[in-house]
Order: sequence, then C-alpha cells, then structure tokens
Amino acid sequence: MKKKALIVWGGWDGHQPKQCAEIFGPILEKEGFEVRVSNSLDVYLEKDYMESLSLVTPIWTMDSTPSDKQVAGLIEAVKGGVGIAGWHGGMCDSFRNNTTYQFMTGGQWVAHPDNIRDYTVNITNKHDPITKGIPDFQMKSEQYYMHTDPGNEVLATTTFNCLEAPWVNGTVMPVVWKRVWGKGRVFYSSLGHVAADFDVPEAKEIQRRGMVWAAR
Repeated sequence: MKKKALIVWGGWDGHQPKQCAEIFGPILEKEGFEVRVSNSLDVYLEKDYMESLSLVTPIWTMDSTPSDKQVAGLIEAVKGGVGIAGWHGGMCDSFRNNTTYQFMTGGQWVAHPDNIRDYTVNITNKHDPITKGIPDFQMKSEQYYMHTDPGNEVLATTTFNCLEAPWVNGTVMPVVWKRVWGKGRVFYSSLGHVAADFDVPEAKEIQRRGMVWAAR
C-alpha cells in the first residue's frame, strides 16, 4: 500500500501556493506517495483521512480566518504521528493568531529586511541526511527573520547584513530545522518565497529530503 501525502494550498497568492504545489506534488509521487492536493482547510476536519496520512505539506500563508477546529485537526494529526514538512510563509506564517500551531512548527516569521536580496545559506549540520553533501549556497529572495524555538534541531543558518535594519546585522538566524511534535516529525525551511526560488537546486533538494524524512 502506498504512503499517503496531502498538500494543502491557499491563503496569500503572492507566495504562489498553487504553483509550488505543482512542483512538489510530482516529486512526492516520484518518491512513492499517493498524493492528494486540496485548496480547502476543511480537509483537516476529515479525522479518519488525516490519521491515515504519512505526510502533510501545508502551503497556506497569512490567514487569520480558519476555525479552531480546522487547525486543531492538523495539529492533532501530527501529534498522532503524521509528518509535516513545509517552507517559508506557507508553513511558518500561516495562522498568526494560533500559538499552538506555532509551537508545533517551531517558528514564526516576523520580518524580511531589505525585501528581495542576495544572501548565503550556511549548512551547519553536514552529517544529517537532509543536508549531507550539500554545500553552502546563495539565494536571491526574502531572507526570513524569525522567532524560533530553541529546541529546534538546526541544520542550516543565514547571517544578516542588511540596510533596512542594521541593528540586527551579525545575527545568525536558523533557515532549516527539524523537530518533533508528539509522535510526528516536523521539518521546515524558510526558503521558497515564490516557485522560482526552487530553481536553486540546493533549496529544492533540501525540501525534497525534508519531506521524505518527516513522513512516517
């Protein structure tokens, strides 16, 4: 029987959630998953289906309107063992009013000084299977400044050197991490502002590996 993966996209169109779903749906299928794609949070209310999943990939940004029951359906599924793996604002700027969701994901976006800029991603754990063999690399995108959980297992970081908020320069910020929530594995990468960011092979490969790792 194939493992099941769910991709849920929606929220703010600026992050191109549908286009990103179209990139990673086929990748998960190639990894052997039976993939369902939904653009409704109501799927999180399907308790039996949610419990049957191996992985959820959320691509849903800046939405303060979901019901507590919808978000709780996702949180409880992960606590029960379903993996969750996502990126950028599609996972860590989804439900700004739900601190339990943020507790689960391990972080929340707060700023991206200088907006689109060149920056370096530094691989800090060179032995983890998600980052092994991947060198430091360059991005031209939003460099996420985040509030993060000190319990995260950080795999990659970036160092700030910006014009808009020079008081944060020198800050080393997590970019890629993994953690657990109950019985579920949680993976996050702050890369992926728009679909074209995954044209950077390292960003795309880290995300692919993180999804595979998180899946039960």
